[in-house]
Amino acid sequence: MSLQDTASSGVALWRLVADGIERGIADGRFAAGEKLPGEMEIAETYRVNRHTVRRALAALAERGLVRAERGSGTYVEAQRLAYPLRSRTRFSEIVGAGGREPRGQLIEASEEAASRELARELGLKSGAPLIRIEALRLADRTPICVSTSWLSAELFPDAGNVFAATRSMTKLLAHYGVRDYARGSTRITAGIVDATDAARLDLALGRPILVVDSTDVDPQGKPLVTKRSRFAAERVEFLIENG
Repeated sequence: MSLQDTASSGVALWRLVADGIERGIADGRFAAGEKLPGEMEIAETYRVNRHTVRRALAALAERGLVRAERGSGTYVEAQRLAYPLRSRTRFSEIVGAGGREPRGQLIEASEEAASRELARELGLKSGAPLIRIEALRLADRTPICVSTSWLSAELFPDAGNVFAATRSMTKLLAHYGVRDYARGSTRITAGIVDATDAARLDLALGRPILVVDSTDVDPQGKPLVTKRSRFAAERVEFLIENG
């Protein structure tokens, strides 16, 4: 029975195309991180029009199986990144241990006055000057999380430019003489991605995210940086490690 014959029996063409691509992902014809054939090639393979292909790919993207990159193409989503939450949590080490390349991009750096909550987390007075850093973190080409970090502007002057140059919070802290630090607290909640983070993470509106609020401290327990990270829930699995 042909694709058209099957469609006439009540199954939409776009669903049949989506099912065919999904089978290709499942049996390894399309590997994790691999670029899918172009829309025209898929259309010719299934003998459908490009509108049908686009709808099929959109359905797969909504399920987290593929991801479209503007100007580049559509890629098979990589397997979920195993992300341990421990006293010493380093994004670059976690991603590297999984055989993928860690990348960081500065989105924006600015100064603001500490709110009561941020002042409490950082052990500062309310209204103290802070540097706020918005950053995107990726594993290979895949966006994993967007993070907002706050540091004391007095302790870490020009931190935004330092992060722009190093693209690493660990290297930023080392620049100011902090050679080691640990996770002082971690709180995880669930949420729905907003429009701004959806664009940054290449997610469809309405997709779930995992929100991690954390504060890192020096070996003496003094707060260094507090942050809120929004992870694409379909791309990570958190592992809670004791000790």
